[in-house]
Formats: sequence, C-alpha cells, structure tokens
Amino acid sequence: MHKSRISAFVIDCQSDDLAAATAFWSAALGREVASADQDGDGKYAELKTDADEPFLLLQRVDHEARIHLDIETDDLDAEVARLESLGAKRVAFVKRWWVMQAPTGHRFCVVRKQPAKSEAGFNTWE
Repeated sequence: MHKSRISAFVIDCQSDDLAAATAFWSAALGREVASADQDGDGKYAELKTDADEPFLLLQRVDHEARIHLDIETDDLDAEVARLESLGAKRVAFVKRWWVMQAPTGHRFCVVRKQPAKSEAGFNTWE
C-alpha cells in the first residue's frame, strides 16, 4: 500500500528568459516568487504556495511549452483585460469562457466562477 497526491504544477517554458516567464506567472496567479533560481542553474523558479497546496514550479525547457490551467473569476471581462495588460492574448471565445495565450506560449482558460466552489483563495484585483 502506498499514498500519493499532486506534488507540483510544472509550467514548462520554452524560453531563454525564465525571469520574464516567472514575472508573468507570478502576476497572473497573484503569487510571489519564492525562488527565482531554485537550483542555482537558471532552469527552475518557484512561486509561493501554502503548505496544503501543490508546488508551483517554472522550468526552462527546449521542447514546446506545456500546461493547461483554468483561472476562475466572478468578472470575465475584467479578468481578461487584466491578463491582457500583463501580456496575454485572446485566442478564442468558447461557449462561455476565453482561451488565452500567455507571453510564454502557454494556453489557458479564463472561466466564470464555478457554482460549487467556496470563496476561499480568491485574489482581489483592482
């Protein structure tokens, strides 16, 4: 018998500029940078997470950028505009959410607040 759980979300960045990628994702997710160069080799950065959350890591890679996540919001238009101001671009509106692309090449979705979720963990943006 063994136990397991999600340990980390790794955002693979096909970029020579991991600092710019880290700055974007830090601002987009409302997370401070825990370590801009986790292993001292310029390949990994870490964003701060709570003790009960998975790690959020960024990794400089040679292959295509990979990961998908949804950002949940109570104001779709305002959140899309905020992310565009950080450098994201709209790709397509699908059903009731936006598919967007970060400056790092990652695709992600901005979705409306999900009905079964608590209010805990939301950042407040002005």
